Amino acid sequence: MGSSLKNAQFLIDSRLADAARGDMDACYELGMVYSSGAAGIGVNLIEAHKWFNLAAVAGSEAAQACRSEIAEDMTAREIAEAQKAARAWLNLTARRAA
Repeated sequence: MGSSLKNAQFLIDSRLADAARGDMDACYELGMVYSSGAAGIGVNLIEAHKWFNLAAVAGSEAAQACRSEIAEDMTAREIAEAQKAARAWLNLTARRAA
């Protein structure tokens, strides 16, 4: 594993930890990473939509705009999968917080 990929994984892992604590900015940043393929991570619109959706639910207008933008390049099935993943994340983090 190259060092840039290790750094990318570290970035994602640290942002995931922040997102699990309800950090809207972390969710937005994860959406940006997955929508752009930044940091050597492949573009994954389903993951991007999920993270933008979570940030949007938390009140981020920028995430709402990004979610709408990438949704135009996704199939209805992909969007449904992303929404299901977002709900699963919310359920998981709600259980952890309880």
